[in-house]
Amino acid sequence: GKPKFELKQDTIVVDSKFSYSKNWLQGTFTPEDKGTYRLSGQVVDDSDTIKGRLVLPNGTESSFSANKTAAHEEKEKEDKEAEEAPKVMPVTYPNMAYGSASKPQPTTILFKNATVWTNEAEGILENTDVLIKNGKISKVGNDLSAGGAQVVDATGKHLTSGVIDEHTHIAALSVNEAGHNSSAEVRMYDVVDHEDIDVYRNLAGGVTAVQLLHGSANPIGGRSAILRLKWGEDAEGMHFEGAPKFIKFALGENVKQSNWQSFSRFPQTRMGVEQVFMSYFQQAKEYDAKKKAGQAVRYDEELEVLAEILNGERFISCHSYVQSEINMLMKVAEKFDFRVNTFTHILEGYKVADKMAEHGVGGSTFSDWWAYKYEVNDAIPYNAAIMASQGVTVAINSDDSEMSRRLNQEAAKTVKYGGVSEEEAWKMVTLNPAKLLHLDDRVGSIKEGKEADVVLWTDHPLSVYARAEKTLIQGAVYFDMETDKKHREAIKKERSELISMMLKAKGNGGKTQKAKQTKKPKFECETL
Repeated sequence: GKPKFELKQDTIVVDSKFSYSKNWLQGTFTPEDKGTYRLSGQVVDDSDTIKGRLVLPNGTESSFSANKTAAHEEKEKEDKEAEEAPKVMPVTYPNMAYGSASKPQPTTILFKNATVWTNEAEGILENTDVLIKNGKISKVGNDLSAGGAQVVDATGKHLTSGVIDEHTHIAALSVNEAGHNSSAEVRMYDVVDHEDIDVYRNLAGGVTAVQLLHGSANPIGGRSAILRLKWGEDAEGMHFEGAPKFIKFALGENVKQSNWQSFSRFPQTRMGVEQVFMSYFQQAKEYDAKKKAGQAVRYDEELEVLAEILNGERFISCHSYVQSEINMLMKVAEKFDFRVNTFTHILEGYKVADKMAEHGVGGSTFSDWWAYKYEVNDAIPYNAAIMASQGVTVAINSDDSEMSRRLNQEAAKTVKYGGVSEEEAWKMVTLNPAKLLHLDDRVGSIKEGKEADVVLWTDHPLSVYARAEKTLIQGAVYFDMETDKKHREAIKKERSELISMMLKAKGNGGKTQKAKQTKKPKFECETL
């Protein structure tokens, strides 16, 4: 190994620096208050003697000779205690806070004596039993029994279908592909973040399914992802299997880039936005016609997607505010013989509700969120009620990771503003978004044979005091208040263990580094 040097005068260690290479020794040493000495010497004929030249602090040179007096004795290293193997925390699904030791599985559950909001002709049923079996709603009635079922006493509690958010950006790693005026080639399915803690928080608010939408940076946005909030599954496992295909469109200030003074991309005006739609749909029409005629065409991903709209195979959710543009897109759709599926936000929907009903488009709106930019100045809290009164299918959405946790309360505001009945208000966050997503034959109400996406509430579901006690998706419990308490205790224990391990490692000389906080961005329509 590399030799080590130490120079002593009697018992005092002298400040020195030496190097040894190819039988040559070179170095300097500085006895206290005597200046620096320099020396250079060579081992004589592989002997135990080194001879060479010594330069004194005053520059005087002299020769020196050094003889080996004893062989170096290698000190035996003290046996260090065997290092403890680092503790490995158990794997959970997902492998982070609030993860479970195993993935939730469908189970047989019998809810007894609940107040059941069916969203069907039967309305609200008091003191009713609901049996969940094989992932579906097996029976609804009184005095039900089932061998081996987990029985839940739901006396004084309310059982509803799961909340569905028609417009969200949670569980996403990205939201806007804003480089050009159409991004129909991109898919939100490709950026699903299954470990987003907002998934768990939404489950705690009774949300079972969402439409993960592209942002509103361009007129023709990316393709949507419809998800079930199966906390613990990977991204693919959260896909709502068999869901229809959707795409995000947008109108207004965002797509014409009013608020960030960009002049490099068409369109810059509302009339330009209309021409984007006209141009792309005309191209898609011609492209599709050639394909159907058997002509050879160069494959175009964007035009394939837009042709699906023309053929009724893909549906549009369109970000919208101003009545003139709402009218414009309906007329564009009618020109190309299709209909817009949903206007989302739609804060001026009350001005054109009759035209929306005639066209056959639904409205997914905010309950009372406005005044955050110029084009929403005409919004009113009666918007949802007025659209519903004209025969429009109305949903209340969030577009926000915080609001989505309490969509039950957002629905309640339509009772105050517009006198909507409690049942119809509740449908605005359950059955109606299921209708807008063409999933109402599977979810959105409590009916025998439908999939068991249900929530047990501690109180009236439109109350600010209501909490989701259990949230089930296809008969599997993905949120439970008692399990949540256990998760919180486990997190406290694990945090304490990790801090103790770090302190111990630091005490044993382990390397340290400054703590770094990473903050996940919260996406909305306008996030770039």
